[in-house]
Amino acid sequence: MSESTPLPAARSSLVFVFLVVLIDMLGFGIIMPVLPKLITSITGDTISDAAVYAGWLAFAYAAMQFVFGPVIGNLSDRFGRRPVLLGALGGYAIAYMLMGFASSILWLFAARIIAGIMGASFSTAYAYIADISPPENGRRISD
Repeated sequence: MSESTPLPAARSSLVFVFLVVLIDMLGFGIIMPVLPKLITSITGDTISDAAVYAGWLAFAYAAMQFVFGPVIGNLSDRFGRRPVLLGALGGYAIAYMLMGFASSILWLFAARIIAGIMGASFSTAYAYIADISPPENGRRISD
């Protein structure tokens, strides 16, 4: 086996990380087109008002990613990358179920906040890839 060919365990770990990130991105991509209709059905407001709520929901999601990025990173250092990534997927499932059953805009905000916290796991996924990559595949800063 050549030095640049990843080991089978590293290859399966890459597939795992790829699937976790794919599920994260699919969930985000699927909810965006549905969100305005979901907001209007929950609030009974016009699409213009729903756009304002959608902006605040996007802000809440991004703010939680920003705030909880270091927290999730520290958790992954302490408990391991794989358990934190699996926990994030479980949290995403809970967030999207909450969104599906939301009966008020507050429940929708709670769900997006949970999704934002779980979305902070991208840095853990990237760290996991760095952990399993052989050092000869990286570049030195002086290059």
